[in-house]
Amino acid sequence: MTDPDKTRLRRIEQYRDRWSSFGASTGIEDISERPSAADLQRFAVFADYKDVFLESIASDVSVAVWKPGSVLFEEGSYLDLAFFVAEGEVELFLAKQGEAARPLFDPERTRYVSRSEGSTEEAAAGADRSILDIQIDKQRGGDVTFLANLDLDLPTGGRVVLGPGEVFGEIGALSGWPQSVTARTVSRCTLVQIRVPALRLMRRRSKALKERLDAAYRERALAAQLRATPLFRTAGERGITELVRSVELVSCEPGNTVVAQGEPADSVYLVRSGFLKVAQRVGAAPMTVNYLSKGMLFGDVEFLVDGVDAWTATASSVEYAELVRIPHDRLRAVAGDDPALRAALWEGAMARLRETGRTRRDAAASELLDAAMPTGLVQGNSILVIDLERCTRCDDCVRACAATHDGRPRFVREGDKIENLLVTKACYHCRDPVCLVGCPTGAIRRAGVGDAVAIDDALCIGCGKCATSCPYDVIVMHETGVAWPDDAVPEGLRGRPQQIASKCDLCHTRPQGPACVHNCPNECAYRVGSLEEVRGLLPEDRA
Repeated sequence: MTDPDKTRLRRIEQYRDRWSSFGASTGIEDISERPSAADLQRFAVFADYKDVFLESIASDVSVAVWKPGSVLFEEGSYLDLAFFVAEGEVELFLAKQGEAARPLFDPERTRYVSRSEGSTEEAAAGADRSILDIQIDKQRGGDVTFLANLDLDLPTGGRVVLGPGEVFGEIGALSGWPQSVTARTVSRCTLVQIRVPALRLMRRRSKALKERLDAAYRERALAAQLRATPLFRTAGERGITELVRSVELVSCEPGNTVVAQGEPADSVYLVRSGFLKVAQRVGAAPMTVNYLSKGMLFGDVEFLVDGVDAWTATASSVEYAELVRIPHDRLRAVAGDDPALRAALWEGAMARLRETGRTRRDAAASELLDAAMPTGLVQGNSILVIDLERCTRCDDCVRACAATHDGRPRFVREGDKIENLLVTKACYHCRDPVCLVGCPTGAIRRAGVGDAVAIDDALCIGCGKCATSCPYDVIVMHETGVAWPDDAVPEGLRGRPQQIASKCDLCHTRPQGPACVHNCPNECAYRVGSLEEVRGLLPEDRA
């Protein structure tokens, strides 16, 4: 069998319209897209909604019949789907990742351990190792470790069977994290598949559905997610159980104010997905002084410092965000039993006070924060920036990229400017890459834990889903100059001009690293992975 034939067969196995996920065989027997309001009202999950609303979300809902033994999604898959079991049974199990897999937090800002404590050897041997340290060690050792959204708290080899009326997949879909379990049909199943835009609208319209989804999260995932959060790694089982019972789950839309400066403070907020912008009044105007990402706390200062009874800053969501609200009395009870947890709270609070103080003293730092959130700097694992004061515009970086990728450069030397730096239009390899959600063939994927996001040209069908999903406009559709053959899958491609998605892949297979940086003759191209690194490249005498 020729390579093109193998690729075609692989596509046929993997592709079954936009409602399927990456797997050896989709197993969809029948599917109904854009069902009518009457069709949807047959299912209990839509009972609370009127016809007009159901018609408005119908394009983001399908009803699919799956064969027995079909894999719906695998551990590590990114989905924008939630599944409602109408008929049959689905099993969720762990087969690959084991106990070491955890969500990827920003190691620079969620360590909750003093960097001055002990030597590198002591840290490597002890409990103070960061989550990212452990993941990198496993990666170097050749093991595959998935980033987990912890939909279910299952041990490796564990299994749970869901029947009619159950919902699953919604935790990863709403948070944008990869799935931590594999889902497979036990019997012939009828599943209602709901995309994230419809799911968010449904949850907003129905208090009963939000309570149901929150209850499922609290039962299946909250304890494991708290244990995985850097702050609560030392908390005992009694403390975790107490938190699970007493916390409130908060969902934010872009621009929502979570707390306002000056109002009474009675809780601490843990970010489990998304970003919060923190602003303080300086004179009459607000100044952005900090941002919070996954695994970080807001309100720890108000909790720890006696006499601080009101919020010292305003926190608002930058995008869709999911938070855990912990009342002061509950956290006090847990921290009182755990000296290490209380010490970690102080460590995190002092670190953020230092960050906030530095930003208040430096107006340019506040401007950098304001620029960092919409441009993606807070999301990126590896962002290509160029020092324009040293750059001679020779374009050797672009030519080196093209030479490494069969004559097709993966970025252009343009983008947003921050003082002397150019943030190029090259993939940021985000911590939470939304471009991976919804790819019908699995062509776009992570090539390593917390590392490169890459596209397999042989599997890309040019649908443009990833390019549309990317909020930073760094994925482009590339014309190949040929047409799709008569046996292309799906059939709608046949005879049409062939396109494939193109983006930076971090030269992840190149021993010397990214060609753009390696071949810059003036050493003015840099790969940065944090705002601290960006600050280090800015002029020291800036205002």
